[in-house]
Amino acid sequence: MGFVFSTRFCRKCLCASVSSEDMIRFAKMVNPDYDFYKRSGFRRSTPISVQDAADRIVVDMLHDGYYIDLIETLIHIDHDGYMGHRYRFRGLDDAINDVIKTGFYYDAGTGKFFEDHNRQVTRNWGRLLEGDERPMAVLRLDIAGNTKLVKENSKQLIDKAYKDLREIVKAAVVSRLGRLWIWEGDGSLGAFMLGNYSGMAVYAGIEILNEMFIYNKMKNPLKSAIDLRLAVHLGDIIYSNNDDKCLKSDVVKKTMFLESKAAEPNSFVISESLAMSQNESLINIFSDVKKVSLDKSSADKYRIYQVRANGS
Repeated sequence: MGFVFSTRFCRKCLCASVSSEDMIRFAKMVNPDYDFYKRSGFRRSTPISVQDAADRIVVDMLHDGYYIDLIETLIHIDHDGYMGHRYRFRGLDDAINDVIKTGFYYDAGTGKFFEDHNRQVTRNWGRLLEGDERPMAVLRLDIAGNTKLVKENSKQLIDKAYKDLREIVKAAVVSRLGRLWIWEGDGSLGAFMLGNYSGMAVYAGIEILNEMFIYNKMKNPLKSAIDLRLAVHLGDIIYSNNDDKCLKSDVVKKTMFLESKAAEPNSFVISESLAMSQNESLINIFSDVKKVSLDKSSADKYRIYQVRANGS
């Protein structure tokens, strides 16, 4: 990912704070498959100095892609202890600040480091690996009447308007620590994972809808308005760099279903399961609970927010 860490802070912290046995134990917490003795060449019966243990473990964690996970584990142990024992890692703040200076942000809600979006924005927040499972909120956006817009306007004007739309969506999503995963000709898919990720997704959807209302009134170069349908749902998602795998997620499928079947032009739908986790003042701008059915055996509950000409 291009990040360069000054690992001396971590090595110094470990040497000053815990025994070599504890270091090896904590390394196994980070990566259960890690074998210190196999990697170092030391015999299990050989006494190991704290310097040798720290040097070997930090080098291996960095090489294997677990260096930030190691720092996160030390933060967790420093705060909560381990197996009934209290630990205080001297110099841990220096190791933490080094990670932050390198281009990361510490999210206290998850206890994880993620890339600072003001310096770099990647699909996986700089951390997620293929197959990692995380609770997320998914935002689906679609342009209603896209075919008609394309037929009625020149390619140049369509390209200009859709580029503006993408900038509006990107600003609303990324500023709230989200990521745009998929951008198609007439729609997109965004994901939120950090902090109050479900609330972030809702506010992003509201901003997009209202920004487009203003854009249609003042800047839209097309012959008619760009009408949007948006939806947000939440749940556990298995991360993948592959768009097709993302689209197969049950959470993504339900979000797309709500967008296509429940949302109207210039409206934003949120699932009732997501709505239940939001504060009352936010939910009050949405409708009462509604239902939409995929088949006769079940119905999905949702709420809807709409932007109309009178601003309501």
